[in-house]
Amino acid sequence: MGNHTYSSVLAVLMCLVSACSSPTPERAGAGNGLDLETIQSILSHEGARQDGQYKITVPQNDLVVTVDGFHIVPPMGLGSWVAFAPAAEAVVVMGDVVVREDEIGPVQQVLMRNGLTVTGLHNHFVRDEPSVMYMHVGGEGTEEALARAVKAVFDRIAELRGGDPASAQSQTVPNTIDTNEIARILGHAGEMSRGVYKVTVGRPDVTLSAHRVPVTSFMGFNTWAAWQGTPERAAVAGDFAMLEDEVAPVIQTLVEHGIEVVAVHNHMVHEEPRIFFLHYWGVGPAPELARGLKAALNRIGGSS
Repeated sequence: MGNHTYSSVLAVLMCLVSACSSPTPERAGAGNGLDLETIQSILSHEGARQDGQYKITVPQNDLVVTVDGFHIVPPMGLGSWVAFAPAAEAVVVMGDVVVREDEIGPVQQVLMRNGLTVTGLHNHFVRDEPSVMYMHVGGEGTEEALARAVKAVFDRIAELRGGDPASAQSQTVPNTIDTNEIARILGHAGEMSRGVYKVTVGRPDVTLSAHRVPVTSFMGFNTWAAWQGTPERAAVAGDFAMLEDEVAPVIQTLVEHGIEVVAVHNHMVHEEPRIFFLHYWGVGPAPELARGLKAALNRIGGSS
């Protein structure tokens, strides 16, 4: 073998060794949390951070929805949200997108084209005018790819509605309920926003994960109740997060106390352990509704 040929072969071998020994490029933020700069540069909506996760909420201010004479504003359960969480080799996104019935198909097409999946589709209310649906979404990938996918979904909804839902004028509903009494009965305090008093209860008794990522209350694993109206005629809407053996007792308890169960469904498809979600709606004297909810809360773990 000539010197020139030998040198060429040696050079190639050295390059191969160098390439094999070089560290594999990682996604931005891998092992160090999320690359928030990338996410925020793509998405125009402000988000919140908690325990290394990042959540964006988009109030659907443009939708005028009524149920049994009550106006449903975003704190009553009319908000879209997506949350990003870091994993070992990728980023996980999950969320809940509010859509009108005629928007379901167009939004699903955008989801599919951008690599996201639909993990749930259901109602939160009955007798709502107009009818709205809730589309749970999920996906894995880089911060940039997932943020662009989420942006495409939000942009499509804005296109269908003729504007960004969050930019519409917000409304406040009347509320004269004794919120201290509600908190005392439930054993949990809430927050007032736009005339809606909302109580959120986590499930610290359950360690939930999906795609190897912890699913926390911040990521949507919680039970909640949102109130408006008067002490004599209040409306309460909300969601119970339940293990499979808790579903029947909670439904029975709510119905026995005059609270309608309007939906039972999943939000995720790869969660461990399996979790069911139940939406309810009640109208009546606020203390009676609160006692009914407290009785149902006593049928699930971690809520006392």
